[in-house]
Amino acid sequence: MNFGFSEEQDTIRETLARMLGDHATLAGAHDLLDRQDGFDTTTWSVLADGGWLGLAMSEADGGSGMGAIELAILAEEIGRCLASVPFIPVLCLAVPAIQSAGTENQRKSLLPDIAAGRTIIAAALAEGEGLAPDTVSATVVQDRLSGQKTPVSFGTEATHALVAAKDESGTARLYIADLSASGVTTCSLDPIDGTRPTAEITFDNTPVELLPGSDPATIQRLLDGAAVLAAFEQIGIAERALQAVKHRLADMFAKIELARSNAFFGVWALASGDSRLPEAAAVARLTALDAVQFTTEESIQLHGGIGMTWEYSLAH
Repeated sequence: MNFGFSEEQDTIRETLARMLGDHATLAGAHDLLDRQDGFDTTTWSVLADGGWLGLAMSEADGGSGMGAIELAILAEEIGRCLASVPFIPVLCLAVPAIQSAGTENQRKSLLPDIAAGRTIIAAALAEGEGLAPDTVSATVVQDRLSGQKTPVSFGTEATHALVAAKDESGTARLYIADLSASGVTTCSLDPIDGTRPTAEITFDNTPVELLPGSDPATIQRLLDGAAVLAAFEQIGIAERALQAVKHRLADMFAKIELARSNAFFGVWALASGDSRLPEAAAVARLTALDAVQFTTEESIQLHGGIGMTWEYSLAH
């Protein structure tokens, strides 16, 4: 296995870095936090206009026909600039769910609009402390959904939701809900991370569409894949924190490289369909969490009191 990027993939990274560097700046993230507006709509539109939201979609669905490796590159660059965009729920959960478990009509009706930035699908998979497929209390009876989902990242900004709910046999399945439909109540929450706005969404006899190919195994694979890609996003944050202090500190560097190695294995498992994906996802996520927590904490500590001030970008 070659855990590295090709020349073409490095070109993709350079293009993304330039584009995001022009639009998704730390100063811009700071302004969004000041305004309590956690969605950078301008950067999302720029990603759509550049074709990046369709990166891993087939060309027939309005995308570029690339895959998990290219998504990992995008994830890392989004993390590096702290872009306040719904990358994980839309591109890492909703899109692969529709592609793997949806009908042809669902793919044709949803994916092109996602690629164009017109449709934003939040991932309503959690219920308080529980996460599908292990904990699901929401139910669907005769294509009508009832239940409460929280927290839902970018739930107030979304047009639709990917919802995990039990069907009439008690099996966890995936459904698409139009958030403008009847019986939907959305309430903003106060998140710890202001760049990731969250919501509580309540469904009361809301019409939904089943993704017929979905089942508990599908849900778990989606979460494993998203965990790998989230690890790359966290590595991007960790690298930016490392750059911020202008020192190549050995412990910080070692943790990031360990996380990157594990994340590479995870994205290889995701891209190749390897059966070790659950283990790879867990290890990638844990080492990335360790790297991002250690490097950001150390970076703030090395800056002293200014590292915790609101005006200084590192605190974010």
